[in-house]
Amino acid sequence: MKTAWRGSMVALVTPFREERVDEAALTRLVDMHVTSGTSALVPCGTTGESATLSHEEHGRVIETVVQAARGRIPVIAGTGSNNTKEAIRLTQHARDAGADAALLISPYYNRPTQRGLYLHFKAVAETVDLPLVLYNIAARTAVNIEPETVAKLAADCPTIVAIKEASGSLEQMSRILQLTNRRLTLLSGDDALTLPVLSIGGAGVISVAANIVPKDVAAMVGAFDQGKMAEARSWHEKLLPLVKALFIETNPIPVKTAMGWLCLIDPHLRLPLCAMEGANLEKLRAALEAYGLRHEQFTA
Repeated sequence: MKTAWRGSMVALVTPFREERVDEAALTRLVDMHVTSGTSALVPCGTTGESATLSHEEHGRVIETVVQAARGRIPVIAGTGSNNTKEAIRLTQHARDAGADAALLISPYYNRPTQRGLYLHFKAVAETVDLPLVLYNIAARTAVNIEPETVAKLAADCPTIVAIKEASGSLEQMSRILQLTNRRLTLLSGDDALTLPVLSIGGAGVISVAANIVPKDVAAMVGAFDQGKMAEARSWHEKLLPLVKALFIETNPIPVKTAMGWLCLIDPHLRLPLCAMEGANLEKLRAALEAYGLRHEQFTA
């Protein structure tokens, strides 16, 4: 399948039941997205709790999503690691499982230099023949992939085709587009900035909110692509309070809590992430109700 690089791509949660990956629920989520306008599925990222998946579980989640998608929409598998050899192994597995691309977060904790980042991503690109999406989120990794590093990677590695940008800096994203002559596809990694990112030349979003309102996120991106600016702004303004609530605590705590409340999945989280309570839980419920989402909406 030729990977689609435009639209609303979901940062897919990993549902658990009794501490095990709930493959049946995961398959149902894939089917929901196929029929809701989602452009691609992105399992095993931050929202998918990849940090607490065993190697076996990580591989099985990707296999389950690919099998459930059945070629109907692309799968961009999260395969990043702060160990280059491990990132290569995970990316090779994703390719062998049938994923259409891989999402590679910048190495975390060990804080490589810009040259180290370049060599890390280049090693994966040269070893595994699969389209690669860089993932820049310095708030979690403690290191920013500078625009010049992104541009050098795009120039030297033809299989690096996109970047999920979660720096929050539109200036940095604009610089990436300039330095790469817009050859590299820019994807928003922040739901609140999707419309602004589209306005500077972005192609879409890897969205947390799409886990619960996939049609609406797809509608916003679609309206922009069709030149319907007023409609796109209307969706943006409607989504903003919900998006704010989905990040009131560390992602994916609120979105999995919301999905449990909407009867989409069991909201179980793996430690060290834990259940919401108190004022934040009430704020989330209020935001869901204000948006028009109901507790019984997805129970059929």
